[in-house]
Amino acid sequence: MLEIGFIGAGTVGTALALRLSQKGYPVVAVSSRTLASARRVAQIVGNCRVYETAQEVAKAANFVFITTPDDVIPRIVSEIEWHNGHNVVHCSGAYSLDILEPARQAGAAIGSFHPLQTFAGVTQAINNLPGSTFALEADDPLLSQLKEMAEALEGSWIVLKAGDKVLYHTAAVFACNYAVTLTKLATDLWQIFGIPADKATKALLPLLQGTVNNIGNIGLPHCLTGPIARGDSGTIRKHLKALEIAAPALVSTYIELGLKTIPVALAKGRINQEKAKELEALLKGWR
Repeated sequence: MLEIGFIGAGTVGTALALRLSQKGYPVVAVSSRTLASARRVAQIVGNCRVYETAQEVAKAANFVFITTPDDVIPRIVSEIEWHNGHNVVHCSGAYSLDILEPARQAGAAIGSFHPLQTFAGVTQAINNLPGSTFALEADDPLLSQLKEMAEALEGSWIVLKAGDKVLYHTAAVFACNYAVTLTKLATDLWQIFGIPADKATKALLPLLQGTVNNIGNIGLPHCLTGPIARGDSGTIRKHLKALEIAAPALVSTYIELGLKTIPVALAKGRINQEKAKELEALLKGWR
């Protein structure tokens, strides 16, 4: 009989425990660095017992999710007495299966189950899980179980090989974290002409949402818009001149992003090689 335990009751652990229990998976045990967070998970899941130690969770459950911060996982895995029959799964986006080696050597099956999603808080994490892609690493039969869990959570899945994880996670940082950074840079520019950050964010949000919709509905590279997609070198010059006066620290960022955007515009077909070289010369010559 499948009995699921969670070591770590943070945002990801809470969201997975609740969603899996809602889909009929028996979540029977939880422990965390603080008893308060473990009790919160047990309360919202129901029929789940709080334990003070990770070892007790491993004794109570045969399918253990480790949802602690990444840097803590190796220590936790090495301190627990695992055995044949255990399934041990971490949810790190950056680490592969090597950090679970002590469990494998003890006879346990090991795997990785990473939801490709942004978890800014527990409520957002719970709401954002459906529709997400889960990156999986494991051998069968555990791999098949993880695929079933991903589908039960109303998500899709991809299977990664050893060595894929770091680039996979790097890609997520580009798509998610750096999108936040770029939005922050944009709102900073609005403050220069007197619009506070909260109003700037509210104004830019429909543009961001429209961009995401275009990526999903039109796809890359055809969703690209803007001066580089049009080959509008005059506008790019205006941008660079304005940045040199108002925000000189952003000039190099604008140039680098522009250079990375030229191949996308070429692939879209709105500019030709001659125009691409002209834009590249403009950007590189501004440095």
